[in-house]
Amino acid sequence: VQLVESGGGLVQPGGSLRLSCAASGFTFSTYAMGWYRQAPGRQRELIAFISFGGSTNYADSVRGRFTISRDNARNTAYLQMSSLKPEDTAVYYCNAAFSYWGQGIQVTVSS
Repeated sequence: VQLVESGGGLVQPGGSLRLSCAASGFTFSTYAMGWYRQAPGRQRELIAFISFGGSTNYADSVRGRFTISRDNARNTAYLQMSSLKPEDTAVYYCNAAFSYWGQGIQVTVSS
């Protein structure tokens, strides 16, 4: 199983970013996918989840600003992040089936 995140970087407050998670080594369409994040000095937290059937759920801190989606034909999960705040600064991780992890990607929200 391999999960590779991309799309992170530095963005100004109020800006947007889209993270991608390219998956391989398993039947992507049958796995639930999630995005987690870990800020310095804090525990890793689940912020967005999408079932294999497409149902979604979000942490209160990102609901209404972030959107998780998946493209089963491309074996890729996405996290569209809008109205970004400095407190969204963290390393973001892709997860499959609550078991497999990507390497993480830095998102920094700063002016």
